[in-house]
Amino acid sequence: MTLRLYDTATRDVRDFVPLEPGRAGIYLCGLTVQSEPHVGHVRSGVNFDVLRRWMTATGYDVTFIRNITDIDDKILIKSAEQGRPWYNLGYMMKRELDAAYDALHVLPATYEPAATGHIPEMVELITRLIARGHAYPAEDGSGDVYFSVLSWPAYGELSGQKIDAMSAAEDADPRGKRDPRDFALWKGFKKESEPETASWQAPWGPGRPGWHIECSAMASKYLGSTFDIHGGGVDLRFPHHENEQAQSRAAGYRFANYWLHNAWITTAGEKMSKSLGNSLLVPVVLSQVRAIELRFYMIAAHYRSHVEFSYEALEEAAHGFRRIEHFLARTTEVLGSPVPAGGILCADFVNAMDDDLSTPAAVAAIYEVVREGNKLLPEGDSPALRGNAASVRAMLDVLGIDPADPHWDRGHSADDVKLSAAVDALVAAMIEQRTEARGRKDFAAADAIRDQLKGAGIELEDTPQGPKWSLG
Repeated sequence: MTLRLYDTATRDVRDFVPLEPGRAGIYLCGLTVQSEPHVGHVRSGVNFDVLRRWMTATGYDVTFIRNITDIDDKILIKSAEQGRPWYNLGYMMKRELDAAYDALHVLPATYEPAATGHIPEMVELITRLIARGHAYPAEDGSGDVYFSVLSWPAYGELSGQKIDAMSAAEDADPRGKRDPRDFALWKGFKKESEPETASWQAPWGPGRPGWHIECSAMASKYLGSTFDIHGGGVDLRFPHHENEQAQSRAAGYRFANYWLHNAWITTAGEKMSKSLGNSLLVPVVLSQVRAIELRFYMIAAHYRSHVEFSYEALEEAAHGFRRIEHFLARTTEVLGSPVPAGGILCADFVNAMDDDLSTPAAVAAIYEVVREGNKLLPEGDSPALRGNAASVRAMLDVLGIDPADPHWDRGHSADDVKLSAAVDALVAAMIEQRTEARGRKDFAAADAIRDQLKGAGIELEDTPQGPKWSLG
């Protein structure tokens, strides 16, 4: 089956046909580093990491670009409120974002360009747009430069809107515009309200780039004037991606062949936002569940489906993932060592992933293979069991949630190891007491011990190889 993806531009699922056989270029709109990342912020990073992993697993040489917006109105406002330089805020928040991505095993981008490092490319692109009649410097002497929406008749095609039906944003500054719907490519330096460090020299005077021109310049630099896939959150489709496409094509570039957008993680039906406080910041959520469980929760839903976040749903997903882990742990006990990575992906899993990254169906395929494996466990070591467990590991690896991946063992301190060993010893002692109680037919005592363990979140399972325990 050929990989098929839902293209936002055509509003249809299309076969993926790369520009170059065996190669794929992906550009993902990264975050504006104005604050600590919450769970909603990192969803696009996780979802497109799965796309990248799947394309790599099926033989593509993937160049993956994920940018950083480190100069923006929001950053300037936030840094002024906090009384620190804008670049200090951006740098510190970028470190927080890196830590969140790393915790969730989001692979590093091939390149991760920052907007402030690509001002010359932006100035060059704006100059090209002015020369082609699609942009103009404001006539009020502000130093602003705008894209002329009416000069590009195809404006609105990505989001399916008509220019005549559009109105200017309520917070848009109409100063110097020929049409209120025109958008900023360059923002002239305003001495009274902005730090001088947040401006660069340009033919129209000192200033800084508009948000939309940043991504057009960086995508074209690293992937060329035409590339395969442009992705981001669905909230970026308009105006950000609409404006990116318009200015890039007006400059003479084909730009993206496919547009992919992931849906939101919502709370109470609303897009997750900073007004919710700190309760959904990634480190806070990771104090409740393991990072591998949070990643499983995020990819178990289809990337185009809105996810209503709740800790109850998160814990339910975590419990489901532990069932998979438990199977692999029991397999290791039966076989004497973990099965090596590199198993065969089952057909249902492959078909699900090729069908617009249908991760819910892919996860269902993993559970089905696990169920088959559980039936094989009582028979002991066998080629069938080894192949089954290897297949489970291979599918988990594609999704970035193989518990045997060394990534998930990082960050455990010596105290963590000692605590784990202590818990193992205490549980083993209680299991031995229960076994002795059952041996003397004191079933009330045996059940009481089992209930104590269950109350502590530990599940017991009696198997032919003896009692086994796992976190419930």
